[in-house]
Amino acid sequence: MKIEKLAIPEVLLITPPKFGDSRGFFSETWSAAKLKAQGFDEHFVQDNHSFSAAVGTIRGLHCQMAPSVQGKLVRVIKGAIWDVAVDIRKGSPTYGKWVAAELNEANWSQLWITGGFLHGFCTIAPDTEVIYKVTSDYDKAAERAVVWNDPTLAVPWPVAAGEETLSDKDKAAPAFNPEDTWFTYA
Repeated sequence: MKIEKLAIPEVLLITPPKFGDSRGFFSETWSAAKLKAQGFDEHFVQDNHSFSAAVGTIRGLHCQMAPSVQGKLVRVIKGAIWDVAVDIRKGSPTYGKWVAAELNEANWSQLWITGGFLHGFCTIAPDTEVIYKVTSDYDKAAERAVVWNDPTLAVPWPVAAGEETLSDKDKAAPAFNPEDTWFTYA
C-alpha cells in the first residue's frame, strides 16, 4: 500500500494496489499488518456506508470529542467525492487550516483523518457510495459540527452556494468559533 502525507502531515492518502484481469479486479483495501509495517497502526471498531444520489451533496463538517474521538479512513466505491479535513487542534501549527483530496472509484485512494479534525465531503459525481472505518463508536453526546461554508475556514467547496444538498443537522450547524477548545495539539 502506498501512503502519502498531505500538506497537514497527520492526514494521509492511502492507495491500495488493485489487480485486474479479464474477470474484473481484486484489491486488499485494508491490512492491519501491512500498514503497521509502514507505521500506520489504528484500531477500527465500526464501518459506515453512505449513499448520496445528487452531485453537490455535502456531509459535514463533523467530529467527535473525547471520550469518543474518531479517526476515519474514507474511501469511495462508486462515484466521487471531494474529501476535506480541517485541523481544529488548539496549538497545532496547522490550526484552522484544511486539506482535501478527490477520492473516486478510479483512483482507489483512501483518506485517513485522525482525531482532532473536522471532516466533511462533497459529492462530485451522481450516485456516490462512500465507505469509512472509524476508531470509535458513534456517540451523539460527543458529536460536534461546524457549518460547511464557514467564512473563517474558507474551504472552497466544489459546489455553488444554493446548489448544495444538506441534512437538516448540517444546515443548522454553527459557525467555527476559535474560542472553542475541542482538541489540543500534543
